[in-house]
Parts: sequence; C-alpha cells; structure tokens
Amino acid sequence: MRVVVVGSLNIDYIASVKRLPAAGETVAATGLVQRSGGKGANQAVAAARQSARVSMIGCVGADDAGRAYCERLRAEGIDITGVSSTRKALTGTALIAVDQAAENIIIVAAAANGELKPAALRAQQKRIASADILLLQLEVPMPTVIEAVRIANRAKVPVVLNPSPLRDGFPWGKCELDTLIANAGEAQAIFGLRLDNLPAGLAKWQRALARRRIERLIVTQGAEPTLCLSGAGYLKVPTLLVRPVDTVGAGDAFTGAFAARRAGGADILGAIRYANCAGALATLKAGAQEAIPRRVGTEKALKRLT
Repeated sequence: MRVVVVGSLNIDYIASVKRLPAAGETVAATGLVQRSGGKGANQAVAAARQSARVSMIGCVGADDAGRAYCERLRAEGIDITGVSSTRKALTGTALIAVDQAAENIIIVAAAANGELKPAALRAQQKRIASADILLLQLEVPMPTVIEAVRIANRAKVPVVLNPSPLRDGFPWGKCELDTLIANAGEAQAIFGLRLDNLPAGLAKWQRALARRRIERLIVTQGAEPTLCLSGAGYLKVPTLLVRPVDTVGAGDAFTGAFAARRAGGADILGAIRYANCAGALATLKAGAQEAIPRRVGTEKALKRLT
C-alpha cells in the first residue's frame, strides 16, 4: 500500500464561535486552538493511519513550526524525505472558524507551500514512479500539481486528485486521472452539469468524464450517500450515521482512506464504503489530524455500516 502524497502542510488556528460571521461582521470566539493541518498532510496522515506506506512531498518554512511539523509526520510513520524547507516564506497557515452546528469557514495562506516548484517533483520522480497511488490536491502551485500528474502518467501510476480548493488552470483532458474526488459543488463547477437529475443525466456525465480523461468521479455529500460515476454507470454508497462535533478534515480523512484502500487492491465499492466510515469518524472529534481515525476503529465502523 504505497501512497505518495504531493501537497500542503499548514498550521491551523481554529476558533470556536456560536455562529459564523457574515461579510464585514466581527464575532467573538469562545475558544482558540492550534493544530497541524493542510490538505496534503491531512490526507497523508489519513492514509498512514490506515496502514499505508506513505511518502510526503511538500515544503515548509525553515522555522520552528516547519521543523516541528516534520517531526510530527515522522512520528506518524510517514517518509518526509521529500519535504523541503525554504527561508523565503513561513510555514503555511490556515485560519478556521467552527460554529455550534459544526459548520466551518477556512482562510488559507499558502506561504511555504507556494515554494514547492516543479523541479522538486522532478527530483522525486523515482519515488512517484514506485507508488501504487499518487494523491494530490490544489493547495500547492498548479504547475507543480501538473508536473506530478505527468510523472505519474508516464510511470502508469494511478492518480487520485482532490481538486480542493477549486482553482482554474488544471489542464482537464490533457492528462489522465484514475479518480477525481470532489464535493457536489466542486463537481458541478468542474463539469457544468447537475447531479440532481441522475440517472437521466448520466450519459452527459459519462461523456464529460471521457473528454477529461477521468476514469471515475466520486462525489462526497456529507451525511448523504456518496456518488461514484464512471463509464460503467453510477453507484450511491450509504454513509455511516454519526452526530458530528467538527467537520474540519472529514473530507481529507475520506480521501486518504480511499487512497490507502485502493493502493491495497480494494475494489471501488469497498474502498468508498471504507472511506465513508473514515470520513464519518473524523467528525466525532475536534481538529483535522487529531480526529482522523486509525485502521482498527475504521474496520469496526465498517461492520456497523454493513
């Protein structure tokens, strides 16, 4: 189960609020904590906790926060040989507000993540080529993401892309993706199609996937069933019912668990069911990485889902 993750490493500052502010409004926080985050590192931790052999490729600041972060990843059993440091910027930072209904808003300052250049990926070609899965998001520069995908395509390594935060510039159709994992809003924005008319609109989705050279699209919908669309049809996969405390990082827990399971040879349905459990369990604790479940807990939850 060899997973290579190319992505961001952030320090998260999480404020608890009674309600999320409207534009131009100030609200008082009832608490503030510091956590380790970044979609890339979150997904790397999620895959590692499902027993995958994970290598992280990213960039942190040449500061105490960056060094501490690398030690944290090493303690998770993640290979950090591909994590570089820079004096040009501080370690990436995310500012997060979470309300009493467990909804959140997030502001991300890329900082050192923006210094991860395509040349750094070319230096890691052998690492990527030896992976069972390459996992990416969009919190590092787009040219770096594209270079990673091209390296994996040449080596016939399946690519799983979580296109978040959604940005322009990805060359849809000019490279191959094994799996695209997106929420409903992201999926509809990328394809310009609606999800509420399935199965009647399935053929349009299938043609859109083929044009973009995407093998399958997985759409997460919170507590609603997860969708999987491909040339073979579509699936609706039930989620695990829980009472959420904090939804931060749930999508990353899903994505990392899915990548780990697929790297281990699981079929699509089995990998999605498993990832649904991991994502649900991640909502039961505060924080992103702190809440990500381990393999034993996820397997127990899978039995409940079954």
